[in-house]
Amino acid sequence: MSARPCKISNVKVFHMKFPNPLKNAPGWLGILGTRQFWSFFGTGVIVSVAYIDPGNWGTSISAGATFNYSLLWVIWLSSAMAMLFQYMSGKLGIAGYSLTELIRLRWKNRYHVLAYWCLAEIAILATDLAEFLGIAVALNLLFGVPLAIGAIIALFDVLLLLFLTRKSFRSLEYAFIFFVSAIGLGYVYELFITGPSLGPMIAGSIAPSLAPGMMFLIVGIIGAVVMPHALFVHSWLMKNKARQLGRTIDGKTALEYHTIDTVFSLFIAALINAAILIMAAAAFYSTGIPVATLEEAYRTLTPLFGPIASIVFATALLFAGISSSITGTLAGQGIMDSLTDFKVSPTVRRLVTRVINLVPLLVAIGLNIEPLQILVYSQVALSLLIPLPLIPLIYYTSKKEVMRGFVNRKITTIAASAFGLIIIALNVYLLWQFFFPA
Repeated sequence: MSARPCKISNVKVFHMKFPNPLKNAPGWLGILGTRQFWSFFGTGVIVSVAYIDPGNWGTSISAGATFNYSLLWVIWLSSAMAMLFQYMSGKLGIAGYSLTELIRLRWKNRYHVLAYWCLAEIAILATDLAEFLGIAVALNLLFGVPLAIGAIIALFDVLLLLFLTRKSFRSLEYAFIFFVSAIGLGYVYELFITGPSLGPMIAGSIAPSLAPGMMFLIVGIIGAVVMPHALFVHSWLMKNKARQLGRTIDGKTALEYHTIDTVFSLFIAALINAAILIMAAAAFYSTGIPVATLEEAYRTLTPLFGPIASIVFATALLFAGISSSITGTLAGQGIMDSLTDFKVSPTVRRLVTRVINLVPLLVAIGLNIEPLQILVYSQVALSLLIPLPLIPLIYYTSKKEVMRGFVNRKITTIAASAFGLIIIALNVYLLWQFFFPA
């Protein structure tokens, strides 16, 4: 430790310079000790919010309340898939392309591109349905705001996005770090007061279970974690970041930073997602209390663990809805920019996207469909749409003429293809069960 004098108004003061213990450390630890890495860090956090959005709450609460800890293995498996896919998506951005931009450049048929854009917008709609609903339900639980009014209020989270990005995108990354930290701390508290059982948690994590009635939630959890819009948006965000930092960070260094950012951020998201399921198992399944709605979950926590538990639950849901809704808006913006020739300002584009996405939610509320059921069904729909970005992502990142020095290693392509086949097989099996029940 060293000190140097600094003269201010004829008074000597001392600035203390503390040594950085990570500065000369090997490997990833050394990278964490550099200012350059922390100036790069943040894109993975924005993407990670997609993995703890209200859709995850719906599937994880339903899984924990219905099957105890038995489906924890699905969260760990789908989180591993997400880490690999997001690594590939961000790497595509470092190579200079967003996924949708590359599709438009490589696909020569205009109508095929237009059809692809329509399908991509359906994925955005399914995503935003869950995120809007999460905000509306949280406002209802915390302040008694009717769901329809809460959905309209949620429309204006776009103003928060505009406020956070008015000067620099870095402000948005800082905001997401706050959101993720708040949600994570909320669930640390929830786990502390519910006291989950370690043995069943370990068993549910390492012993895959496929009991009757589980397949719908398995597919829903995968859809909630490996979200199509997150695969689209990461390449778009990383392309923009790489372009901004291109003069100060070379491609190889950017790839190292991106890998650490993605793995760390999605690992935290996996822990939070698992904590949601664990809390539901400890609070609801173990007490024999059936929970079929988010409101029941909120109301049940109060007599069991006190009013603070319920408030923390609803506040974390509100933060999850707001932050993931902003990520969905960014994804919609990136898709529209890349696949269409629409020339509108970012403000108008975001508001139009929000208004369109509001329609199915108001219809569902008008039909009195239970919000928790909407959340789960929306995530199953997202799982069915995962191949939409995943297949071209695997294909293009394995092409040297596209990726140049960032092309996938063979083992990366094999692992991603295997994960993709697992997702497709589970989707097909679920559809088979639906159309041809035993």
